Amino acid sequence: MANNPKALKAGDSAPDLGLQDETGTVHRIGDYRGKWLLIYFYPKDNTPGCTVEACTLRDRFGDLRDAGAVVLGVSSDSAKSHQGFVAKHKLPFPLLVDPDGALAFRYGVGKDKILGIPMPFSSRTSFLVGPDGTIAKLYAKVAPASHAADVLSDIRALSGK
Repeated sequence: MANNPKALKAGDSAPDLGLQDETGTVHRIGDYRGKWLLIYFYPKDNTPGCTVEACTLRDRFGDLRDAGAVVLGVSSDSAKSHQGFVAKHKLPFPLLVDPDGALAFRYGVGKDKILGIPMPFSSRTSFLVGPDGTIAKLYAKVAPASHAADVLSDIRALSGK
């Protein structure tokens, strides 16, 4: 299985979400117009790197919110798994359920289709979507421990603050 060759880049329009989070709430790109939106794809709830990344984003969530940012995590885990992960680590942001990896595939971080079905993703990749709905920055190689600080720095630089 090869990686999806259609990876998005800065300046591209962010594909719509239309996915439910762990509570059943549906999220769409248009819901976040006028705000910075970090969409971070991660492999699996409760694994070491994914936990570090989520907790680092949690710890800097106030700073990110103050900078005008919203955070959405995305993995192929179930809503039940996400509920446990959110509760265990007191995550203040939603985790979207992408069971077949369709959204990951649309963002270019999923795997190729097998028999016409997009395969779940395994890469740790994030997209910073600008207030206008276009991708402002792609984080292809995320360092879980510094990701929140990197995103915050980029938001400040891109917004001139």
